[in-house]
Amino acid sequence: MTLIDIGANLTHETFRRDLDDVLARAYAAGVTRLVVTGASSRGSEEALELALRLPDLLSATAGVHPHHAAEYTAETDTLLRSLLRHEAVRAVGEAGLDYHRNISPREAQLFAFERQVELALDCGKPLFLHQRDAHEDFLAILKPVRDRLSNAVAHCFTGDRRELFDYLDLDLHIGITGWICDERRGTHLRELVREVPANRLMLETDCPYLLPRTVRPMPSHRRNEPMYLAHICEEVARDRGETAQATAAATTATALRFFGIPVAQ
Repeated sequence: MTLIDIGANLTHETFRRDLDDVLARAYAAGVTRLVVTGASSRGSEEALELALRLPDLLSATAGVHPHHAAEYTAETDTLLRSLLRHEAVRAVGEAGLDYHRNISPREAQLFAFERQVELALDCGKPLFLHQRDAHEDFLAILKPVRDRLSNAVAHCFTGDRRELFDYLDLDLHIGITGWICDERRGTHLRELVREVPANRLMLETDCPYLLPRTVRPMPSHRRNEPMYLAHICEEVARDRGETAQATAAATTATALRFFGIPVAQ
């Protein structure tokens, strides 16, 4: 199988000692391309640095996660615009709203999200989106501009049926992670994933977070890695009534189109 991990937090400190080994294991498991998530100013710079170091394997996004929204300034906006001029940076984000813990005040989250939507409109690159417990405000920002956005993906989708169809009605792509493997809170996704059209579905690990709970043997360190994308693919394929090869082929083709990644890479 050939797979693309559309959401890998490879700049996380837990990968600093063994990133080359992590990437080798991913490649051996069929993950031939990864998109490194930019979730803060510095994180976005580091994501680009990684993508430039390994251009045949990595691409990047540039953005500010809602947890860091209080840090969004005019200087942040200028930096992101500069990063987005690089071909290796394929999307704006991780951007959105997270009212689950409100680590940044809601007003700051709304401001940062609106600014990053403007970035996507200006540069023509897709949005890599985050939403948790903020569905109505999230839609209120996206709906008026959706027809002017090149594309957008609801990254790490964990919502209910209504949220899914609201997103599909907006022609959003859907990113599925190992959350689907969580018997405590992700079982509803096993039915919902059947409803996602093949040309709207993409796969991601969101590593080092969200280690699939169905992985056996379970690693003692509990760190998620891109190599486990193959396991997520198998779980999603079973839930969709497809072969893993069919799911891998469809999600890979969709990711290539979405991020505009040349096939030759």
